[in-house]
Amino acid sequence: MEKHLHIISFDVPYPVEHGGYFDLFYKLVALNRQGIRIHLHCFEYRREKQPELERYCSEVHYYPRQCGHKGFSHKLPYIVASRVSAELEATLLKDDYPILMEGVHCSYILNDERFTGRKIILRLHNVEYKYYRQLYHSSPSLLRKIYYLNESRLLKQYENSIADKALILAVCDQDVKSYRQEFGARNIATLPVFLPFNDISASEGIGCFCLYHGNLSVPENEKAALWLLTKVFNDLKIPLVIAGKNPSPKLERLAGKHSNACVVANPSEQEMQDMIGKAQINILPSFNITGVKLKLLNALFNGRHCVVNEATVQSTGLEPACHIGNNATAFKSLIIQLYHQPFAEEEIRLRKKLLLTHFDNDRNAQRLIQWIF
Repeated sequence: MEKHLHIISFDVPYPVEHGGYFDLFYKLVALNRQGIRIHLHCFEYRREKQPELERYCSEVHYYPRQCGHKGFSHKLPYIVASRVSAELEATLLKDDYPILMEGVHCSYILNDERFTGRKIILRLHNVEYKYYRQLYHSSPSLLRKIYYLNESRLLKQYENSIADKALILAVCDQDVKSYRQEFGARNIATLPVFLPFNDISASEGIGCFCLYHGNLSVPENEKAALWLLTKVFNDLKIPLVIAGKNPSPKLERLAGKHSNACVVANPSEQEMQDMIGKAQINILPSFNITGVKLKLLNALFNGRHCVVNEATVQSTGLEPACHIGNNATAFKSLIIQLYHQPFAEEEIRLRKKLLLTHFDNDRNAQRLIQWIF
């Protein structure tokens, strides 16, 4: 008997330009491989319709996100209110298939009594109110600070209101703990993220630069890049490459003042993977302790040494595969120590032990199917 599943995605999950889309897209691939008939519903606002998605889904629907003033609400977080769609609700009500909501963003139907009794699963990508509070602390813009702080306030109320209305599958144990302790969630478990990697491809030997990568339009990531330039590589002679999406003129100007640093703006997926593989050290400080750092997983599967701080690896179980420092002095010391140290076979064996069982897409798809059906 065929198994059908509605999936509501907060964005069009292809192309997979950076880590934020890994879980969205590769979950579709894995579920399709298990024979699930997927009915995908995407909110569309910056990305175009993608025929590639039809390879994995029985049907794909697109709905406009209500951006700007149309999406604002005094009671709902903007990320939720801008994704309310009567057309989506009407489509979902045509059958009684289970519904997987990708992110708190897509969870508005939990407030609709027409869906009471329906099998609904919420994929939790972050404790969103904490994520937005940290964006508030990271942003240099006063207007953005006001928006992030208000969104965090609304999200805390909203997440509390939905915490017991669906089965929740978080990406990490830390978020499960937060939802249990803060919101009293009872029906919640951890399901690891779905990834494009199925083996450790990190190369032994020595690379030729240090790399920080991420979506540079995100305030937290720009803050990390600026911190590396001003506090860590300010007096090091070791080359630093900063690569990612939409770097600001401020970041490019500052990097231009350092003879040992450069910014690679908007690299293709292949170019980014090439840089991760060629780097001697992937440097990934974080100022955000929610969710799971997909760029860290990318670096551990495909890169050599990884230097991080506690916030990057907290409660992930990945600490043994990383070199951890919590201030600029510690980062400098680790970089000097590792820059000429060959990446060795025993480190690859350690990563295989830590990563390959936990992040097994087929096994995790089967677990998800058992929860749903």
